[in-house]
Amino acid sequence: MTTPMKLPDRPVRVSAHLDAPLSRWLWLVKWLLAVPHYVVLFFLWIAFTVVSVIAFFAILFTERYPRPLFDFNVGVLRWSWRVAYYSYGALGTDRYPPFSLGEEPNCPARLDIVYPERLSRGLVLVKWWLLAIPQYIIVGFFLGGSHLGWWDCGLVGALTLFAGVALAFTSQYPKDLYNLIMGLIRWVLRVAAYAALMTDVYPPFRLDMGGSEENPAETRRQP
Repeated sequence: MTTPMKLPDRPVRVSAHLDAPLSRWLWLVKWLLAVPHYVVLFFLWIAFTVVSVIAFFAILFTERYPRPLFDFNVGVLRWSWRVAYYSYGALGTDRYPPFSLGEEPNCPARLDIVYPERLSRGLVLVKWWLLAIPQYIIVGFFLGGSHLGWWDCGLVGALTLFAGVALAFTSQYPKDLYNLIMGLIRWVLRVAAYAALMTDVYPPFRLDMGGSEENPAETRRQP
């Protein structure tokens, strides 16, 4: 008899903290400063796609996502999130993102994905295209059809532009706007991890806003 797989409540955890003060005008040239990252990420995302295809067959035959491949793809998502947070995905920091696939404790933007010991062979056949279609529609509205990190005409791009204008005129990043942007990006990254076969936990249809994620069960246990 096969033991049922126990799935983590939140396999994808996205966190960040808003740096202060932020430059009033640096955001105008971050598109230029981030060009080296965009070049590297172009090739990393090609590799990410190839690795995901290899992982597809590995999961189909073994129910496992090879750990080195998993760690690489997590690294690509981390790198992309850091660049997005610095540039036009959030404008949440003026600290230049590191050229790194690994964890960077000193970086204000963090991404962690729980490694799954087993993954469903059946789900791997349908989750990345059929089951994820509703999520793709929503994420497409959020991002406007472009990759995370580039300025786009989607909702995230528009809200980030408002944040930049607010910085220019007030030197302040509106907190409520920041919380909303974080919620949108958190949704995007959860869908990215699910579509890349890194978890069987379906992304929730909700905005978890703010820079940090609290585990509801842990919160309830606190006195």
